[in-house]
Amino acid sequence: MKLTLMLMGGSALLILGLLGIYYFNGIYSGNYTFELTAIAANHCIPGDIQNVFFPFIFIGFGVLGALFPFHTWSPDGHASAPTAVSMLHAGVLMKLGGYGCFRVAMYLLPEAAQDLSWIFLILTTISVVYGALSACVQTDLKYINAYSSVSHCGLVLFALLMMSQTAVTGAVLQMLSHGLMTALFFALIGMIYGRTHTRDIRELAGLMKIMPFLAVGYVIAGLANLGLPGFSGFIAEMTIFVGSFGAHPMSGDPNTSFRMVATIIACTSIVVTAVYILRVVGKILYGEVENKHFLELTDATWDERVAVICLIFCVAGLGSFPFWVSDMISPAAGTILQSIGVM
Repeated sequence: MKLTLMLMGGSALLILGLLGIYYFNGIYSGNYTFELTAIAANHCIPGDIQNVFFPFIFIGFGVLGALFPFHTWSPDGHASAPTAVSMLHAGVLMKLGGYGCFRVAMYLLPEAAQDLSWIFLILTTISVVYGALSACVQTDLKYINAYSSVSHCGLVLFALLMMSQTAVTGAVLQMLSHGLMTALFFALIGMIYGRTHTRDIRELAGLMKIMPFLAVGYVIAGLANLGLPGFSGFIAEMTIFVGSFGAHPMSGDPNTSFRMVATIIACTSIVVTAVYILRVVGKILYGEVENKHFLELTDATWDERVAVICLIFCVAGLGSFPFWVSDMISPAAGTILQSIGVM
């Protein structure tokens, strides 16, 4: 019920915002259209009207991106969904939130994006830290990964609101990285649950002895998630934090110090992420096997091994050779930022 109401509420706000853009763009330009480039080129909606509809669209898409405090549907949705749906949910659906916030809300309502960004920067900073802290106290593997997703998707929105080319490039890299890492995590969790019939970390121990392939895969996914150099998480987060701390989107911007402080606070999530990842890895993979029935379990089948290896290859490939991707992202990000008026 919570999931349905939250998504329906976000959709309602989004529809109101889009209809507002359509109507007022038509009034002031004489061209009633939903075409993004045409609306952006007209640039005729007054700033006070933009300030009314920007929160509708940003929050509407932000619900999908697990924006605090509208994130509560996401962990429950992850935990109750089958493995394949959880992978699609985290890898595809949640990325639509970041895309829509940037490509629709900020691109079509640039004055409001500059005026109101500080409000949503506060919310996204809370998302980043709160999601990581919440993951520390969970005992269900899916809930741990779900709250981790709240933190990492919060970084996407956080970087977009910084409105610097480097930070936005990092945001898109984070979308790609998080989609791959979370899909890997949920796949491994599903494989472990299919054998042990539990996701409670208090009931799991010693899995490294029983299913070494899946255990090693989980360790690699955890190291990528906490930002170990050589994996996609490190590249994305470093690009975000470097671009955010040095972001000066507008000359004479009085919020420069505020942005730096927000970046420093968001950086603390790196430490917290390491805490809950290493805690889970140590609890479920090492130590003595407490449930003797687990000793009869089998390791990954050949098709499961192929799927895990492919995802690990993508995560490591993006982390080791990021420039061919970032070189495609950066010019496109710069074009949109020029339209917003911060470059």
